Amino acid sequence: MSGAEVLTFGCRLNLHESDRIAALAGHLDETAIVNTCAVTAAAERQARQAIRKLHRASPATRIVVTGCAAQIAPARWAALPGVARIVGNGEKLRPETWTAGEGTGETAGKRAALPALTDAPPATPVVEHGSHIRALLQVQQGCDHGCTFCIIPQGRGASRSVPVAAVIANARSLVAAGHAEIVLTGVDIASWGHDLPGRPRLGTLCRSILDAVPGLARLRLSSLDPAAILPESDPDFWAVLAGESRFAPHLHLSLQAASDLVLKRMKRRHSRAQAGELIARARAVRPDIGIGADLIAGFPTETDEQAAETLDFVRAHRIAYLHVFPYSERPGTPAARMPSVPNALRRSRAAALREAGEEMRDAFWRGLIGRDLDVLMEGEGTGRSAQFALLRVRGAPVRRGARLTLRPIALDGGVLLAETA
Repeated sequence: MSGAEVLTFGCRLNLHESDRIAALAGHLDETAIVNTCAVTAAAERQARQAIRKLHRASPATRIVVTGCAAQIAPARWAALPGVARIVGNGEKLRPETWTAGEGTGETAGKRAALPALTDAPPATPVVEHGSHIRALLQVQQGCDHGCTFCIIPQGRGASRSVPVAAVIANARSLVAAGHAEIVLTGVDIASWGHDLPGRPRLGTLCRSILDAVPGLARLRLSSLDPAAILPESDPDFWAVLAGESRFAPHLHLSLQAASDLVLKRMKRRHSRAQAGELIARARAVRPDIGIGADLIAGFPTETDEQAAETLDFVRAHRIAYLHVFPYSERPGTPAARMPSVPNALRRSRAAALREAGEEMRDAFWRGLIGRDLDVLMEGEGTGRSAQFALLRVRGAPVRRGARLTLRPIALDGGVLLAETA
């Protein structure tokens, strides 16, 4: 193997970090770096299987394991065949971690506890996986909330923010390099700023970026905690959403459920009514907005009636982009000790939510037919609008990276067919 191979499991933030790791560790020969995820048992299982497969195929390859699962249980991952080293989340983006002496050899302390997670995330932008026009910019790391289903605070530590000046500097660099869209990312970006002087809010950061980087065509946000962007929590966020055309009309909410009792047992900080009011307000200030949500199906104790509340909420509020996860027990979390829902029921409820999500997405996209949309081309002839709708241009292929005004004319198999306006 020439140069390090990086395998990634889990979220978009992991993809972002893996790109950085690849840049830092590319000089390491005969090395495989596995960036793990702890959100679901399936993600951990896939990473373990990949490690065993790597070792069987190439016993001489040194395997380095990092990411949230490795941070939480380093000894468990160090015991897998072929694993030479465990690298904590607090170390994996440091250049010195990947020097030849550190990144390749077996370390005597590989089974020891990893250092505490206290550093702020490095303010280093990375181009989004597979895209020439969109870039991820990490502005925050960690989480301070104690949701009963989630183990991520153990893997990522407390919330830490990148200062606004560093964010702006990197946004300018990305635009100068030709990136038309920037996506702010992190573990809980809605909490950005609480640890900085003056305790600025996410809306302040968005306004600062747009004011300081006039060449940026589009600013988009990754998943948001609804409780942190309620109008009374962050009024500047709503002013930017309403008044700045370069702020993408697309919100993805970390909703998780829409039954008040389930939300309470999850220890979420918003109610069903608050989430509904937030969505209604977003549509009032940006009528063309695309709404997405993360949802957990089959949370412990969830009844048929409570599952139906969430399903009804998706339809009533026309949530177009769903990320649905059947509940996965995480040892060490309070939810893992609650009475469980059978796996088959979790899967069936997840399937019902996904089906409703596809119906809502198609309905939303049909509503865009005949309108002129600002589209960034991400593939040969396909691109995403500001509302995150997927479009395919009729006729000759259009180069990746082009920015076009397109008019959808029909919905065909999960994509909007479009022509130049």
